[in-house]
Amino acid sequence: MTENVRKHPVLFIGHGSPMNILANNLFTHDLTRLRDQLLEPDAILVISAHWLTRGTHITTGEHPEQMYDFHGFPGNLYKHKYQAPGSPEIAKIVAETVGDNIILSDPTRGIDHAGWSVLQHIYPEQKIPVLELSLDIEKEPVYHFELGQKLAKLRNKNILVIGSGNIIHNLRETDFHDAAPPFGWASEFDSIIKNALVTKDFANLINYHNLGPSTTRAIPFNDHYLPMLYILGMVEEDETIWFIH
Repeated sequence: MTENVRKHPVLFIGHGSPMNILANNLFTHDLTRLRDQLLEPDAILVISAHWLTRGTHITTGEHPEQMYDFHGFPGNLYKHKYQAPGSPEIAKIVAETVGDNIILSDPTRGIDHAGWSVLQHIYPEQKIPVLELSLDIEKEPVYHFELGQKLAKLRNKNILVIGSGNIIHNLRETDFHDAAPPFGWASEFDSIIKNALVTKDFANLINYHNLGPSTTRAIPFNDHYLPMLYILGMVEEDETIWFIH
């Protein structure tokens, strides 16, 4: 395991629709260009909005299955391959970094599209080991932030940590037409979150129900929001939060 003088950044990526897997758009271009700003990691840990558990689990298989955990999309999406290796050794390092037997091993869980749909644009070679961390659905938001603080030491161990979710995730009110304009409440909430990120108002980002009336529609369920809290927990005081898209 390489000890870095220069730390890895920590990333929160809104993975959006599975259609981005094969899309050629500004978002996927920005993901591809992101590679040039990153060190080459020994492993990648994805905190996935699509793995909800009781307790916090980590993938420990050497060859995790690629999961097509989405339904009703064009058939060619289900033929796209991203089969990076896993790493039981890295999983052990992650668990030991957190300590207190908090992180539980799952040798059979695969990598869902919150992980591979993003990584196939950043690291298409599929050579770097990829692991996923689940979200404990029984815990309050502050728990996820504090667990992120414990994971921060991974930045010195050449492990790239990515939270993959979405700040706004309301499928019931989604307009699936191409180039559909954003709803007013969504634009409002996006601006609120961006301002809170720039000013590092982490207290209100953790207690997101305090952010105004648009919150209820933006986050009807917090599974896609929680991965961001892990990343905020890993941010250092002197770091600037920046946006790739």
